[in-house]
Amino acid sequence: MTRRFTGWHMAAIVVAFFGVVVAVNFTMAYFAISTFGGTVVDNSYVASQKYNRWLAEARAQQVLGWSAAVGLDTTRRVRIDVRSPSGPLLGATVVAVAAHPLGRSPERSLSFAEAGGGRFLASAPLPAGRHLLRITVHRDGRKARFNGSVPA
Repeated sequence: MTRRFTGWHMAAIVVAFFGVVVAVNFTMAYFAISTFGGTVVDNSYVASQKYNRWLAEARAQQVLGWSAAVGLDTTRRVRIDVRSPSGPLLGATVVAVAAHPLGRSPERSLSFAEAGGGRFLASAPLPAGRHLLRITVHRDGRKARFNGSVPA
């Protein structure tokens, strides 16, 4: 004996369908919120007002021709080799901020001491894990910014 398809059957199918859609949406929203590490800028309008200045700073940095190479020594201290077009950049001041790529751990400020030949060595080691670096190099009133990463 076959059963008839009634309005109750259709109502159950519609409720089950939308129940699955809602459950998937809530699950995806939960994962999106729980893994979001932060924002790039807090206020995009204010950032847009600074954009032309940032472009001018980038052009001035490009004219300097400075470059920075990032590495780690055996004690996990960050090593930065800074060069100018004429060779190693001597007498500079280097600072950096190390951040976890997903914002899971707090940012760490790093100070550097010149180790000779354009090489700068961090005063303290970084904990294990991957870090993104925002590096600032100052010399003779000129400034350059670099981004780097430290592998896990």
